[in-house]
Amino acid sequence: MKSSSNEELENNNAWSKVLLARKITRFRSLEMIKNVFDSFIPLHGDRGIGDDKSIIGGIALLNHQAVTIIGQQKGNTPREMEYHQYGMTKPEGYRKSLRLMRQAEKFRRPIICLIDTPGAFPGVLAEENGQAEAIARNLYEMANFTVPIVSIIIGEGGSGGALALGVANRVFMMENAVYSVVSPEGCASILCKDSRKAPDMAGNLKVTARDLKNYGVIDEIISEEGTNEVIFNRIKQNINKELLRCSQLNGEEVRKERIEKFRKIGSEITFTQYDTRVKKS
Repeated sequence: MKSSSNEELENNNAWSKVLLARKITRFRSLEMIKNVFDSFIPLHGDRGIGDDKSIIGGIALLNHQAVTIIGQQKGNTPREMEYHQYGMTKPEGYRKSLRLMRQAEKFRRPIICLIDTPGAFPGVLAEENGQAEAIARNLYEMANFTVPIVSIIIGEGGSGGALALGVANRVFMMENAVYSVVSPEGCASILCKDSRKAPDMAGNLKVTARDLKNYGVIDEIISEEGTNEVIFNRIKQNINKELLRCSQLNGEEVRKERIEKFRKIGSEITFTQYDTRVKKS
């Protein structure tokens, strides 16, 4: 059994990763698109409700190969973050993403998803417009596409809002990113009735890249050592390597590989129960 000091150290490390992932100066999807890809043509709208500003989508070139890019954009200033809804995607954003993915499937373009969201947009109108259905539809259709899908968690990967772009053949995760079914604050509020316990919950949720790779939830960790230029070049190399690997498979093999990958997650993990009871003095 781990000592309490080791558990505390692990929790502190996880919480520090959460804070780094949320840092306002952190690189975002737009910056990554401009520096990783050779050119980019943005496409807009879901052909139904409107154009969700939290989703940047379009067609890009990567070493002369056309790919479809879908990225969740947060922004780096308060004004930008408000404009992009703090990276929280509405139903029209997920439907916009799905429209672009269907287009990619039709024209046989690989799909690259950049994930950075605290979670799906929580507004009443979003629920009335079918937030849950939009996310579920993405999950279902992404599982069955026959073109390669690569997802990269670049900052926060929050709940179903992140998973809606995360059903991929290969899931990469930046070293200081986090990925979780719920935020540490949300978990603390639900289990402990006290959001101030969020730092403790971060460790128990196993939100870090290292933990998630150990559990098989993600495939590779991309180091953030060096300048942004070095990091972007590292990301480009990883995408290129994965697209080259997938080019050796036919469409049906790509689809089956993706489905099997997600079926295996959690199959060999033994979970321990977290005791939320308040200890009496």
